[in-house]
Amino acid sequence: MTNRIELAGVIAQGPIRKQSPAGIQHCHFVIEHRSEQQEAALQRQVYCRLPVVISGQGSQYQTQHLALGSHIKVGGFLAYQTSRNGQGKLVLHADEIIDI
Repeated sequence: MTNRIELAGVIAQGPIRKQSPAGIQHCHFVIEHRSEQQEAALQRQVYCRLPVVISGQGSQYQTQHLALGSHIKVGGFLAYQTSRNGQGKLVLHADEIIDI
């Protein structure tokens, strides 16, 4: 099954860098996307905000240039995460970040 997404936008929150107890590097941020898309032969305004995490040894290198307001394109897969208080959300687990 395929689970792959690419999304271009602006960093609206973060980036926040953390290290897990196991020593794995993580970088968390929120990407905000605005565009005009065609649906049912009509143009519509599209807006979304999506949490992003990039993890692993190369994540620090891939995210060192990121800052609030950076214009980027992110590629990865979507996963559902439940927080400690029981709220769920979709998170984009990135494996590719490109400056645009």
